[in-house]
Amino acid sequence: MLDIKKCIWLTGASTGIGKSLALKLANEGFVVAASARSVKNLKKLEEESKSLKGSIKSYPLDISSQEKTILTFNKIKKDLGSIGTVILNAAINKPINAKNFSSKELKNLMNVNYVGTTNCLDPVIKDFIKKKSGKIVVVASLAGYVGFPYSSGYCPTKAALINLCESLRADLEQYNVIIQVINPGFVKTPMTDKNDFDMPFLISSEKSTEYIYNGLLTNKFEIFYPRIFAYILKILRILPYFLLLPLLKSMLKSRK
Repeated sequence: MLDIKKCIWLTGASTGIGKSLALKLANEGFVVAASARSVKNLKKLEEESKSLKGSIKSYPLDISSQEKTILTFNKIKKDLGSIGTVILNAAINKPINAKNFSSKELKNLMNVNYVGTTNCLDPVIKDFIKKKSGKIVVVASLAGYVGFPYSSGYCPTKAALINLCESLRADLEQYNVIIQVINPGFVKTPMTDKNDFDMPFLISSEKSTEYIYNGLLTNKFEIFYPRIFAYILKILRILPYFLLLPLLKSMLKSRK
């Protein structure tokens, strides 16, 4: 459940899924501390929220900096009071295949998508354990289920986040802290607009927000959508490799 009396910290809030979710939460009456790298986009988001029941306050942040992340977390607590829920949504993507394989690009993706998320988790977990309450929500992806072609940078970062949440779930429960993982499929955002391949079951960021918000009202571990696509991938990831790999190879032909 969500505590209306406590603020929500949302990263990756300036565009796409994050922006839509920030506005939904503010419309439901929550105070949202919105973080992203773009100061300009955050200010626009603040303006959009002025007519809503709740409010959005901007806290610019590059989560790849652990020091700045801790400072931002402490500033939010000082400004807005106790943080009840943290939604870690910030991520980047760049298509990487065998031909353009680059360890530098992979490190950059991992530094933001995975390490950046752990930078946020560091002060959050300490704070939540101390007060024995709180909800942590990590946005991963259905792309973390299977290693898709042309996604050798993005998929591993999301798989790592799913595994991390699995590892922390039982451990955090003993402190009355809930962790959830959100695994969206393809959502139409500025990030996915750059993809040059077919995106089955593509949904809008507004529809994505409906799935997420309804999931946040529960304490179930995984929120995944769209359902049909998710179940297809759940089946794929338990297939033996002699069946899975030919299917992945066939996806190479779906390039636009």
